[in-house]
Amino acid sequence: GDPNRHSHLVAGGMSIDKTLGNGEFVVLTTRTHPKALFKPFLLFLLVLAAFVAALVWFPEHDAKQWVLVAVGAVAIVTLVTWVLMPYLRWRHSSYTFTNKRLITREGIITRVGRDIPLFRINDFTYERDLLDRMLGCGTIVVSDATEKAGVLLYDVPRIAEVQRQLSDLIFKADDGSDDGEFPPTEPRRR
Repeated sequence: GDPNRHSHLVAGGMSIDKTLGNGEFVVLTTRTHPKALFKPFLLFLLVLAAFVAALVWFPEHDAKQWVLVAVGAVAIVTLVTWVLMPYLRWRHSSYTFTNKRLITREGIITRVGRDIPLFRINDFTYERDLLDRMLGCGTIVVSDATEKAGVLLYDVPRIAEVQRQLSDLIFKADDGSDDGEFPPTEPRRR
């Protein structure tokens, strides 16, 4: 194959190579910072502690078995809904920057994505609160030359590095217009 084509796996273990065009290669791929899993992890610990407490402290008699079944059922529903599902959403979402476009993918069963050619990106900003600065992450807001609303890349880890790489990529893909109108390979119009 193509020497510029690198074999990368995106977040969630899904290969992005099959969607790459000729001469296109992955520069960076990431997913939301693991801070998205802090609340589900704390909830997991709380549910586990509640179940152990029910096992230990509920008095020994015939009703204990029914109480444990009820507590266990509530624990399973809670864990699936508010722990497992957020983890799977996190695991199956990714932001990928190639030398030609930004690719976002998310979803567990129904996959949703958006591809934006780099030459169409005309602005990007970032937002970082105190916790984001402590963790080295932040949200990048990408505006492009289309009618659609900008793309929000939430809680991007190593945001300073990603921002630098995104700037380099966008400047390399600059088409010379102020609105991302022309593809980079098209001659400039006067």
